[in-house]
Amino acid sequence: MPVDPRRHRAARHAKPSAQPAAEAAAPAPRKKPITVERITDAALEVVATEGYDALTIRRVAAVLGTGPSSLYAHIVNKDDLDDLLIGRLYAGVVLPAPDPAAWRAQLLDVYAQIRDLYLAYPGVSRAALAAVPTNLETLRVGEGILAILLAGGIDPRTAGWARDALSLYVGAYALEQSLVRRRRAEQDEEWVLSREEVVERFAALPAERFPHTRRHAAELASGTGPDRFAFALGLLVDGLRPAAD
Repeated sequence: MPVDPRRHRAARHAKPSAQPAAEAAAPAPRKKPITVERITDAALEVVATEGYDALTIRRVAAVLGTGPSSLYAHIVNKDDLDDLLIGRLYAGVVLPAPDPAAWRAQLLDVYAQIRDLYLAYPGVSRAALAAVPTNLETLRVGEGILAILLAGGIDPRTAGWARDALSLYVGAYALEQSLVRRRRAEQDEEWVLSREEVVERFAALPAERFPHTRRHAAELASGTGPDRFAFALGLLVDGLRPAAD
């Protein structure tokens, strides 16, 4: 009787996976077995080398030298694969012990880690957008972020909404960066403008229709991606006030 991969998924979310002793003691098969870990490794390889748009069950199966049906014995569907991807990335996030005196800095640091993990795998943040996290590592990071907010005196509902808003911004920022990188990698680069070109185009706009854009062109185009990321995240975090305030 075939094993339902949904039961495997439920087991993954209930407790850390572990190989039974009997399996560990079994002799190594001639061909390396397909496992959830190998599927996740292959999926990350596809995203790192070809981008998230190239990620399909069939493409992952090809990297592993097998057919899609072999993967469906371990995962449910593409959404399940996305859950595994984000969980693997979030396993690398280091969470601090919540400090009421430094909660804002701690929050910014955790989200900067998440941003950098997303940027290492072009477009992968799409897997986290509009998804309900179930992977234990993803939930671990969510719990850690919530703990930081609560330590800062933020009431639970505001903390939950703030976590969603911050996570959405970080995911969208990383996705935009991946799209810009992809455009730069294509032969037709006319849609990717340098800061100087942006300033030049803004400054050339008709003054009677765009007086403010033209006058402040340099300021509008100023700052690096990381500068703007820190600014936007800071706006969100600085708007949070402890419940007692």
